[in-house]
Order: sequence, then C-alpha cells, then structure tokens
Amino acid sequence: MAIPTFSTGSAPSIVDLVGDTPLVRLRRIERRAPGVELYAKAEWKNPGGSVKDRPALRMILEGIASGQLTPGKIILDATSGNTGIAYAMIGAAMDYRVTLCVPENVTPERKRILRAYGAELVFTNPLEGSDGAIRMAQEMNARQPDEYFYADQYNNAFNWRAHYDTTGPEIIRQIGSRMTHFVAGLGTSGTFIGAGRRLREYNRNIVLASVQPDSPLHGLEGLKHMESAIVPGIYDVTLADEDLRAGTEESYQMTRCLAQEEGLLVGISSGANLAGALKLARKGAVMVVVFCDGGERYLSERFWENPPEGASICGTN
Repeated sequence: MAIPTFSTGSAPSIVDLVGDTPLVRLRRIERRAPGVELYAKAEWKNPGGSVKDRPALRMILEGIASGQLTPGKIILDATSGNTGIAYAMIGAAMDYRVTLCVPENVTPERKRILRAYGAELVFTNPLEGSDGAIRMAQEMNARQPDEYFYADQYNNAFNWRAHYDTTGPEIIRQIGSRMTHFVAGLGTSGTFIGAGRRLREYNRNIVLASVQPDSPLHGLEGLKHMESAIVPGIYDVTLADEDLRAGTEESYQMTRCLAQEEGLLVGISSGANLAGALKLARKGAVMVVVFCDGGERYLSERFWENPPEGASICGTN
C-alpha cells in the first residue's frame, strides 16, 4: 500500500511515518535455543507505538476513499487499547473525532494516552473483555449509523490487507529466503493473517505460527483465546501451520527478560509471542517474531516488580 502524504512541505506528517519498522536480533535470548536466529519485528517503532498503526491508518483511508468516512463523522470502534491509540492519533492529525469502546480494566497508561489524543472513551464491563467492547460498539452504531464511521477492526478486510501490503513485504525485504518461521499473536488476527498470507505466497516452506492465550482466563491484554471469544470475521483458522499457546506467567517472565537481557522494553503480547516461538525453536531455524508494542503502557502492571533478593530474574525457558 502506498500511504498518501499529508505533509505540506519537506517534513512528513505523523501518519507518513507509519511502517518500515526494523528487525532486531535477540542475541542473548538466542542462548536459550542454540543454533537458532531470533529476530523481533519492532512494531513499537511506529509513531503511535504499536503494530495497530498500520491497519488503523488503512481502514481510515479506505473509509475516506469509499465515502463512508466524511467530514463531521465520528470514527467508532471497540479496542483493548492499541488500535484505539492509533485511531486517536490519526484522528487528531486528520481532524476526525474518535469514540472508543474500551474494557474498563485496560491499563491506566492506555487510558491516559487515549485521553491525551482527545478520544472519547466508553467503558465496558471488564469481565467481558474485548467481546463486551465489541457488543457496545455494535449497539452504538446500530442506534446512530449516520453519526459514526464504524471501522469494525475485527471484521474489516483492510485490517489484514494492511499487513499483506506492508508488514509482509517489509519482512521479505529485510530477511528474505533465510526465514524459516513467522510468529505472531492473535487479537483481531489481522497481523498474522495479512503478513502470513503474503509470506506463504513468497515461500510455502515458511512455518506460520500463531500464538494465543492458553486459557479463557488470562492476563495477556490484546490477545484472544479464540475458543471462548467472539471469533473475528477476518480470522482464517486454516492458515497456521502451528497454533501455539502461551501462559500468562511465562509471558510476563519473558517480557521482563527482554527488558533485562536485551534492553527491549516491550509489551506483554511480545513476551507471549516470543515464549511461543521458543517452543518451536530448532537448530537451524531463523525466526521472525512480531513485537506488537512498547512496555511503557504496561508499567503499572505488578509483574514488573523485582523478585526477592537472590531469586532468579529470568531463569530459563
């Protein structure tokens, strides 16, 4: 996808900076899997701080192009945080109001970021997770369809198309035929489906591995346990060669280890994706793992607290 330029001079606007994120080698974590190369797709380098900048921008641009998003309409969607932050950032830059349905238990940092961008927040039952937020957004859109552009990230094909057109080709350009595995978590599933479909076309031998929580009750914000949740319309269960399960505690531990062993302060889903990838790691593998966002928006979580003196910080995995 060629992203239109919104700048008026030589300097780009904020939305022109979406995409083209680097790969980062995880050399110290590689010690856990001798003979394996591990690379993180550093999606926290997007201007809104997460992988969700890509689909949010694409869905908004396609809404404008189709005439569904017109001046004065409000961008509406359900979100656990990252897509909402992307909507809010882009909405502020492009002069659109944004209303977001958000589970009440998302981290305080995410709430503050969303409000800082000027988004209106509608909080939903935390016990219902992202599914409750989806139902609320659907109800609001049904009541006032002329007021909103309902982006519907869980069912909007331009979600996965954004990754098919940008994330996948970037990875191919960055590492090419050496890659043996691609690993991404399942939330809306857009990243895995879009990039995965593009990588499969490039090389059918690449192992496509999805990651989801290992139980319905989990602490992996942004990830869905598909068997117990509203399944996104864009999700294709047949695409994954491997469907990996990550536990909450092992994901927390891996997230902390990335900070303390690699100097990468990333979010919980990144730790989950890496924990899943290591379960597949075999000598000779060259693995690209999606790191979805930065850790700054999770610092109020208690798992960051250090263990008692003398206890292992990271252990082994």
